[in-house]
Amino acid sequence: MAGQLIKKNDNTWLVRIFLGRNAEGKRQYFSKTIHGAKKDARKFLTAKLREKDLGVFVEPASTSLSDFLDRWLEQIAKNKLRERTFDNYESLIKNHIRPKLGLKRLCDIQSYEIQKLYNEMIKAKYSPKTIKHVHNVLSSALKQAVRWKMLIQNPCDLCELPRMERTEMKYFSREETAKFLKTAKDDKYFAIFLVAIETGMRPEEYLGLKWKDIDFENGNLSVRRALVSQKGGGFIFTEPKTKNSRRNLPLSKTVVDTLKAHRRKQLEERFKLGADYENLNMVFATGIGTPLLHGNFLRRHFKPIRDKAGLPKIRLYDLRHTTATLLLLDGEHPKVVQERLGHASIVLTLDTYSHVLPTMQKTATDKMEKLMRKI
Repeated sequence: MAGQLIKKNDNTWLVRIFLGRNAEGKRQYFSKTIHGAKKDARKFLTAKLREKDLGVFVEPASTSLSDFLDRWLEQIAKNKLRERTFDNYESLIKNHIRPKLGLKRLCDIQSYEIQKLYNEMIKAKYSPKTIKHVHNVLSSALKQAVRWKMLIQNPCDLCELPRMERTEMKYFSREETAKFLKTAKDDKYFAIFLVAIETGMRPEEYLGLKWKDIDFENGNLSVRRALVSQKGGGFIFTEPKTKNSRRNLPLSKTVVDTLKAHRRKQLEERFKLGADYENLNMVFATGIGTPLLHGNFLRRHFKPIRDKAGLPKIRLYDLRHTTATLLLLDGEHPKVVQERLGHASIVLTLDTYSHVLPTMQKTATDKMEKLMRKI
């Protein structure tokens, strides 16, 4: 018999469905206690038998959400994600998901409970972006649970997220950029700032440059890797962020000459240290040849220069936004800016730098007015 109704007490019924035999030949059953009238238990049994006939029946997983997330992180996420992204996933799960939902059985997770988590994060003043990140992690994990037939559907699909707020883009103006570079001129790593502002590269890209990536003869630079700090210390080299991030960028004579001078000073340091210099062929290295890590460079060089110049407190990453904004304001075609930044599409470029569009539209209007005056 495929399904049974077994009376346990008044208004208590055991629904039992035969699932087949396991590898050892042992009979396996799905069992569920139903509290209510016999017709309620019969209705539940009929629905489950129909699911079984249609091939969509899912046996409720008794594992906890926390245990499932451990399994998902190890078997799926670790193989798909960059190390830094994986660390971010672990952090979001540890700080937001496990404390509220971790002890619940995977099969018992309801959409309203997930929605409650998001609502509590809103009350705690977490940004819509952070809440979206939590949602993306949890939704990705539960989507895998559906694929593994541990859930019938993903409860995250029925949740509402707070409206994303567009943050104001921060960047240096032309005058501020000139003031920043003038203040940075005597810094040991002045060449970094020139490369960053001229190329619009991400910090992990220019900090990951090796001398073989610089073609002095033809005046160009190749983006082939990224330098990423590891949790707990150390570093690794990874592939650039996207396929489009692997790119070649022309360099001005000013930047080429500055890099040549930078290299001469680096060779002098290497000669003085001799065998104590760890030669990894890095363009931008510490005094002993090891890679220059983002956090250290930010604290010891970028922030002191920015503050000494009395400039707005933008991030090191915002030098990239400065490049794109100034190019667009000067009338450069967005496609050229997209390729320089290594964006996946021109849509991303236009969406990211939409703050420049009003100025571009005013310029377009002025051009049309000049045309119409000739009529």
